[in-house]
Amino acid sequence: MWSGQFVHLTQSWNNYKCLDANSTTWMDLLKRNGYHTKMLGKLDYTSGSHTVSNRVEAWTRDVQFLLRQEGRPVAQLVGNMSTIRIMEKDWETTDKATQWIRQTAALSKEPFALYLGLNLPHPYKTESLGPTAGGSTFRSSPYWLSKVSSELVSVPKWLPMAAMHPVDYYSTFTKNCSSEFTEREIKSIRTFYYAMCAEADAMLGQVISALREKGLLGNTVLIFTADHGELAMEHRQFYKMSMFEGSSRVPLLIMGPGVKSGLQIHQFVSLVDLYPTVLEIAGISAVGNLSGHSVLPLISKSRNLSENEHPDWVLSEYHGCNANASTYMLRVGDWKYIAYADGIIVPPQLFNVTVDKEELHNVVLRFPDVQAQLDKLLRSIVDYPKVSSVVHLYNKKEFSAWRDSLGRNYTEVIANLRWHVDWQKDILANEKAIDTWLYGSSRKFYGQSDD
Repeated sequence: MWSGQFVHLTQSWNNYKCLDANSTTWMDLLKRNGYHTKMLGKLDYTSGSHTVSNRVEAWTRDVQFLLRQEGRPVAQLVGNMSTIRIMEKDWETTDKATQWIRQTAALSKEPFALYLGLNLPHPYKTESLGPTAGGSTFRSSPYWLSKVSSELVSVPKWLPMAAMHPVDYYSTFTKNCSSEFTEREIKSIRTFYYAMCAEADAMLGQVISALREKGLLGNTVLIFTADHGELAMEHRQFYKMSMFEGSSRVPLLIMGPGVKSGLQIHQFVSLVDLYPTVLEIAGISAVGNLSGHSVLPLISKSRNLSENEHPDWVLSEYHGCNANASTYMLRVGDWKYIAYADGIIVPPQLFNVTVDKEELHNVVLRFPDVQAQLDKLLRSIVDYPKVSSVVHLYNKKEFSAWRDSLGRNYTEVIANLRWHVDWQKDILANEKAIDTWLYGSSRKFYGQSDD
């Protein structure tokens, strides 16, 4: 989103290895071209952020052990019908944004660009699991739950664990979702997630109200999107790190002068398209090699769809934690094709998303011609076996350097990361598995492939 380039081009392999600090973002270009800019809230697109646990889990994803890295997902009710501000930090950031609109943007003679990054609807940190815990608590109040039509909240179908694709099996286990859940638990988690979305929507509403109050709404372009989705117990998972629709498909809403209102675009677009889109809106020429294409021709009142040269496919790739292989997803027409690692050691998946909306039936063996065609297209976009090899070597190199930097403290530090509960069950076996990964060559994938 920030670079306008695919992950394999920026080599942003995980939440720790992101963009270089000197990377030129679209916000940088706006500032250079006379815009008064302001960035508030979540900004984690440069390297070095996130927890030690997060980076170590990403580096060691090829190690032959299965360790739960997250807390079991739970729903938590807080407050009462008067409790509105649950995510205080996001509300404080939103307050700063609306204050900046009123006190700075409204008085500025320059055009302005404001970025507001929210953490919601991320699950909250599960405090009971200690200081290294991740986010697995879906928290809301009766006020926000009242905004959700709970009778419409469905309980998704799951494949049996033994029928899962090996990477999905690994994701389910490491996300601590392999134990039993009642339908009531699942529906509660999903309902609370929607309530958290409603709270985030209210923050957006506060921004829009500030723009309207200052007479800026009519000449300001607003873009609402997210860097990932949320599975919310679909496919026996929560969180992200997956190419299923709940995780990989995100909202993209655009409103403003020159934009057609009430228009829903069915053509595939990607977060890498935001960079050239913002620049075109601002009348700034793009610099460098961008992977994305402006979506303005699709939504502009003054442009015809026939003028658009937007690709009919989108690419997504992932190389971080909770997935034990580099993952590449190509969406074309009705099809979603997912390739892994070098394309050989881990079987691919193919879904007809129009027919199989829940993505429960991997039909890659039934449609070999479609698989071959999509794999050829994927390889024309990215040499994914080569990229996977680069990531594999990077992971070993970074982990080795991190371990060496700890010296005698290594054993204690690695034992007390987010996976500490499972790690403590067999410390010597887990340490040996890491040594085998670093100095051996055998690999194994957990679970079975379902066609």
